[in-house]
Formats: sequence, structure tokens, C-alpha cells
Amino acid sequence: MRIEDYALIGDMQSAALVGRDGSIDWLCLPRFDSPACFAALLGTDRNGHWWLGPTGRRPADRRSYREGTLILESEWDTPTGTVRIIDFMPPRDKNPDVVRIVEGVSGTVEMSTQLRVRFDYGRIVPWVRRTDGHLQAIGGPDSIWLHSPIPLKGGDYAHVATFHVKAGERIPFVYTWHPSHEPMPRQISAEKQLDETEAMWADWVAKCTYQGPYREAVVRSLITLKALTYEPTGGIVAAPTTSVPEDIGGVRNWDYRFCWLRDATMTLDALIGNGYTEEAQAWRMWLLRAIAGRPQDLQIMYGVGGERRLPEMELGWLAGYEDSRPVRIGNGAVDQLQLDVYGEVMNCLYLSRTSGLAADDRAWAIQREMLDYVEEHWDEPDEGLWEVRGPRRHFTHSKVMCWVAMDRAIKQVERFGRPGPVDRWRAVRDQIHAEICDKGYDAARNTFTQSYGSSELDASLLLIPIVGFLPPDDPMVTGTVEAIERELMSDDFVLRYPVAEDNAVDGLPGGEGAFLACSFWLVQVMAMQGRREEAVTLFERLLSLRNDVGLLAEEYDPRYARLVGNFPQAFSHVPLIEAARALSR
Repeated sequence: MRIEDYALIGDMQSAALVGRDGSIDWLCLPRFDSPACFAALLGTDRNGHWWLGPTGRRPADRRSYREGTLILESEWDTPTGTVRIIDFMPPRDKNPDVVRIVEGVSGTVEMSTQLRVRFDYGRIVPWVRRTDGHLQAIGGPDSIWLHSPIPLKGGDYAHVATFHVKAGERIPFVYTWHPSHEPMPRQISAEKQLDETEAMWADWVAKCTYQGPYREAVVRSLITLKALTYEPTGGIVAAPTTSVPEDIGGVRNWDYRFCWLRDATMTLDALIGNGYTEEAQAWRMWLLRAIAGRPQDLQIMYGVGGERRLPEMELGWLAGYEDSRPVRIGNGAVDQLQLDVYGEVMNCLYLSRTSGLAADDRAWAIQREMLDYVEEHWDEPDEGLWEVRGPRRHFTHSKVMCWVAMDRAIKQVERFGRPGPVDRWRAVRDQIHAEICDKGYDAARNTFTQSYGSSELDASLLLIPIVGFLPPDDPMVTGTVEAIERELMSDDFVLRYPVAEDNAVDGLPGGEGAFLACSFWLVQVMAMQGRREEAVTLFERLLSLRNDVGLLAEEYDPRYARLVGNFPQAFSHVPLIEAARALSR
């Protein structure tokens, strides 16, 4: 299936992708970054999946989330009746559960299911046994139980069943993971968990303060961001998947199941701006634990528990999504220098204070150490926002975010009375600003450029007015926006930067789609410049790219008119929210 044919369910510790045909093709347990037990998304059904639907396996006629929740309902109309499947993951007690309830809507429908458990990303065929009528699969450290009144029969290294559901009947299936050395976990009530899960989401959504014209899109994006939060620690993953390609059939396949400081801070900005301060408090504590130590050891990403080692490796036994190889786990970019993250972290911590979070002396002490590092290293080249695998450069956006780091520290002193050498910080801030306007700006073309001395453009330059480096009506900004609209758009969508085989900056072969975040940034800038009609037109076109349940991947590829990249992607839903807020002001 296409990536837009999937929907997300999750429990704020892990997540699953449910296909339009009723097949769960991706599930990692017990954490987002754990080895998958269903990996058909990146291979075939034989790499693990759980299909449930009317006999014959075809796409649902319609599906949607229950309003304001992450509870998925899919319906099929058949010649003999209509059936609904309710899919969700309840908030976790001890062990993670996937609950599927088959509900007869009208008539009588013949249903089928196939369960093929494959631990360790589709590699380990488990030992399966039946105990007291329940199915158990064991492989190494992993064990799952399937509880249901419908008995499944084994064959061809899978378990299958065919049954009938009548109007008014509800048949539950509960899939529970636990460590294989522990006894069978307590069995949950599917119906009770459904009620509690719906109530939990309703309570959470009720806190949303956004009341503008795009509330449906904003609330769905906020729910998606909440689903990407790892509740035990407060960490936030960029996406729940790995190796969904940016270029179909290509090599741009990365593991996004980690906590990028950049993505997490942008996510927190969106949550804070819509009334969610508890998540900000939890993330601040996660951050302080994760980055504890020397500021020069700060990483751009961490594991959901704050882990620092995220070694990248390739899984040769998986064919890849639509033959896009290699399939990677871990992420080698963890060792890159990306100076912009200091600005993003400082900005988020400043916004946390303005939203009402109490002062934290430890947090401020760490921020001061980070500022010392920025003061000493802001003028060095780095790999930049896009994590290029070419040589380091003096990326303009990285320098702008170093300016943001100093600026937000100064604001904390001025607004909240925090101690610090504010005069020295002001001098450094002014020095960075002057250098960017001198070396990062091409006066002949009237535009900022991707890096010092470069002629290339970069969509990250759209953030210059958004972060307050220059006002939106400044001639240098308007010239840059005009250049991006003229030279960096494909089918009316903004590209990150020019991608070509001879592009030494990128360091990778092949093309890619349009990063959706970049087009949402353009919407924000248009709104700030008073170009409301153009901004609304572009924003509503971007909204039309969401799939039928309101989710976005990392990119949209105009060549194939489809979503590409890891899914769903926080880095797409965050600027959607910010663009909606900009249009509502």
C-alpha cells in the first residue's frame, strides 16, 4: 500500500501502522525504537503482520478516528452486510496491548484474520503454543499473547481463522507483549479499555486553546504529536518508523524513531502554544537528564530514554518499502555537529518560561554552559539543519540559530531576571548578526544563501523572520522570499535546496520530494507579510495532501503525487499547527 493508506494508533510509548485493508504492517514493542514484531511495511507479509477484515482482503470503504481520539474505526460494506473494526492501543499499565474489536453493523459478514509474528524486524520465527485457549509466541527476549474467543489455527508459519459476525455482535482480539522470562500478563477487558482510552483522549483534547478556523486540522496534528511522546521520560520521537524512503527506490532511508532536539523543541513550541504545559515540563526534565555533562558533548539526537549511542546498521534481509534499500536502524547523524540545535533548545526553554513554567536553577546553569559553547564555536562550519553527508559548511541557518541562542538568553535576563553577563552576550549577538548579513547575503541577487559564499538557496532561510532575526518586511527578507518562490519551488511546493547528482553539499545520490515543513514555513512568512490570500491558498492546498485520517509524511513528491518519507512526521505536523495559528491571528 501507499504510505498514505496507513493510519496511526499508539499508547505514548510505541505505535502501530494500520493499513486501509485492515493489516497492521508495522509495530515495535515495547518502545518506539524496539525491534519490530510486524515489519511487512519494509518487506512482505512474511516479515510479520496482522491482517483482520472481511474474507477476500480489500481496502475499507471508509475509515476515520473517533472525534478527538486516536481510536481508528474502519468499515467495509459487503453483499451480506456491513462490518466495523475498532483499532487502538490503550494507555499502558505495565505491558503494551493492541486491541481490535470486530463489530457487526448490519447483516452477517464472513471475516478472516492472519497473524504472522516475526520478532527482530521480521527475522525471527517464534515458537508458538496454545495455553488455556490463548495463543503465545516466544522468540528470544520477546513474548506475545493473543486473547480472543475466536480460535486461530496454525499453518505455513502463520495463524489464521475464519468466522462470522452478525449485526450487534462485538468480538475482541487483544495482542499483548511482555518479556519472555515473565509469566503471562494480566488479561485486559477490551471494552473497558476502549471506554477509558476514549475518555483519556477527550480530557486531553479539551485542554486545547486553539479556536481558529482550522481547529480540526490543528487538533488532529496535536493528537499525532502527543502520540509521538514517550510518556515515561517525556522524550519525543520524530516519527514512529524507519526507512520509509524520501525517494522511492532510492537510498535516502533513515531511522526517525529517536528524539532530535530540534524536532522535539519545535514540537514543544506547538504544544505550549496551544495550552499543553505539562508536556513542556516533562520534556524539560528529559532534556536536563539527556544533555547532562559537558556542553561540547551535546548530541543532536538521543534515544527516548536519553541514550547516546545510536549506531547505524543495515538490515539486509528486508527488501525495503517498494524496494527502497537499504533498510537502516540507528542513525549515523548522531555524531554530526549541528549548531542550530543550541538555538532551538534555548528558544524552547524561553517559551516554556513565558508559558508559566517555574524557574529552574539547574536548567539555567546548563543553558549558561551551552551559551559559553556557542560563544566559542558559533563561527565554525557544521553539517546543518538538513544533516547533509557532504563536507561541513558555514550554513546561514546554523548561524541564525546561534544568534537565536544568544537572543533568548538575553531575553531571559531582561524578562525574568536570570543572572548572566548580558552585555557580553549582546556583543556576541550583534557580532553574529553582522557577519550573517555580510557573508550569508548575496547583494547582487538580493537574497540570503544556503551557506557563506554559496550561490544556492535553502528553504531554512524562510525561518529568518519567523525567529525574529529580521522583520518580515525587511528588504533582505522580501528578496530572499521572492528568490525562494522563483527558484526553489516544484509544483507550487518548496524544496529544501537544489538536489542534483553533482551537488557536493548533499553528499547523496537520487532525488527527493518537497519537504512539507518548508511549504508551511512559506505560509507563515506570507501571513507575516500581509499576503493572506496567497497564504490561505497554499495552506489549504497543503491540507489537501493529508491522508483520509489527517496524517502527513515528511515529504510530498509531485512527480508521483504521493506522500514519501517516514510517517507520520512530527516535522510536518508542527509547522502545520504554526501556520494555522499565523493565519488565525
